[in-house]
Amino acid sequence: MIVILMGVSGSGKTTIGQHLARILNWRLLDADDFHPAANIEKMSRGIPLEDSDRWPWLDRLNEMVRAEESSGENVLLACSALKARYRDRLARDCKDVRVVYLKGDFDLIEARLMARKGHYMKAGLLKSQFAALEEPEGAVVMDIGGDPERIAARLLEALNLAAVNPGS
Repeated sequence: MIVILMGVSGSGKTTIGQHLARILNWRLLDADDFHPAANIEKMSRGIPLEDSDRWPWLDRLNEMVRAEESSGENVLLACSALKARYRDRLARDCKDVRVVYLKGDFDLIEARLMARKGHYMKAGLLKSQFAALEEPEGAVVMDIGGDPERIAARLLEALNLAAVNPGS
């Protein structure tokens, strides 16, 4: 199974993904780790990415999750995937994909981004992310207010997954 944890920057994709990966003993791929240098430079300067910037990155991520799936592995993918066509590209030729939408309001997420240190994604780009966001149909929608561990536990229930490391 491939679980895509999607939402705007600052919604907790990586943090919640780390909790889930530990509990499930699944691999977590953080899409931010696979951006080409040109994309990171653009976002660092406060310039939103265009689709032409995203396609090679999304294709690489799709190749990675397909390889994991074909080897019988389950994987979590933390990726903004704000538009339906991005999610479609990520899931292309995959057999078992679930999408989790980590949903929060602008003020909460902006506060998180302003407090975050050492990340190329700046709070100034948040408006463009909310403008681009196409809320997914058929996804598990999870409110991001509250403790990430509790959110991860609720996601396990919503996805009907059993913890491999129950005390985690």
